[in-house]
Amino acid sequence: MRAYNFCAGPAALPTPVLERAQQELTNWHDRGLSIMEMSHRSSDYVAVAQKAEADLRKLLNIPDNYKVLFLQGGASLQFSAIPLNLLGKNTRADYVHTGIWSEKALKEAQRYGDINVIEAGRTVDGKFAIAPQSEWQLSDNAAYLHYVDNETIGGLQFDFIPDSNAPLVADFSSSILSAPLDVSKFGIIYAGAQKNIGPAGLTIVIVRDHLLDQARPDIPSILKYSDQAKNDSMVNTPSTFAWYLSGLVFEWLLEQGGVEAIQQVNLQKAQLLYGYIDQSDFYANPIALQNRSIMNVPFTLKDSNLEKIFLKEAEGAGLLNLAGHRSVGGMRASIYNAVPLQGVQALVAFMQDFAQKHG
Repeated sequence: MRAYNFCAGPAALPTPVLERAQQELTNWHDRGLSIMEMSHRSSDYVAVAQKAEADLRKLLNIPDNYKVLFLQGGASLQFSAIPLNLLGKNTRADYVHTGIWSEKALKEAQRYGDINVIEAGRTVDGKFAIAPQSEWQLSDNAAYLHYVDNETIGGLQFDFIPDSNAPLVADFSSSILSAPLDVSKFGIIYAGAQKNIGPAGLTIVIVRDHLLDQARPDIPSILKYSDQAKNDSMVNTPSTFAWYLSGLVFEWLLEQGGVEAIQQVNLQKAQLLYGYIDQSDFYANPIALQNRSIMNVPFTLKDSNLEKIFLKEAEGAGLLNLAGHRSVGGMRASIYNAVPLQGVQALVAFMQDFAQKHG
């Protein structure tokens, strides 16, 4: 029996996807070998890669004037790749700071350009929130505006897409494919795979064509989007197994009815969990209502001394990886697409029982 996995990443994968991969593992499509053993340049694997891209384009309705790249190094490598690709002609960029991941991104960018930091996190009535854009001090001539849509650690999510004359660049690692997204409003969208896409080792970059000629001359070729686009993301050997598994996840999502359908399930899960936390005097969430993540739900216990007991008993109940990030503590339930509603129902039932016993 599989447990319910609330890990922030590497995160839960859909059970049907894992079962299909298991069936195909040693003999993919009767070819006599595993997909892991197959040349990335073989016609069989190229077809797998092309279908994965086509399915992702369908799920997000990606316009034709965008390249979709399947890269390595995680979203953290993109913290460097983005300024290297975009600050070749204009070295000024705006970065919105709302948490740990946006801070990591801006610190990397500061190695390569003149970075205007916009402090957009604020406290409202004791809850952390995102300041409205009317309070931001944007540059007049930035090459791009960068933000993190969903801060995985803090559980803080944008409730709007920023308005910008400069191209928008956004980290959607922990929110991509959880809800519909208007890709046409962005210059670049990037996301590590290990939350809603597939296993760790793969990163998706969706980049508008006209940004492919903005790179610095000293950029490593393997990080250069134009080179990767010309070579179908195969400048070097890609993460073939992660790419294949991500393609299976895309197929699974389409079978569920696409992003619009999975959003409704995600909202139901989030409303159930937040609803219970809000009516409880034993648990609390630190984020303002309008900026609560529907993917990552941090919460605290009334008595922090009970945290280790909570985690031990939760694991015994088949509810795994509920510890908050080491930098902030507390608890965190990541309820990505592959976490079923039944998992959140089981978590809430456990939390109720725990509060009754220890409250």
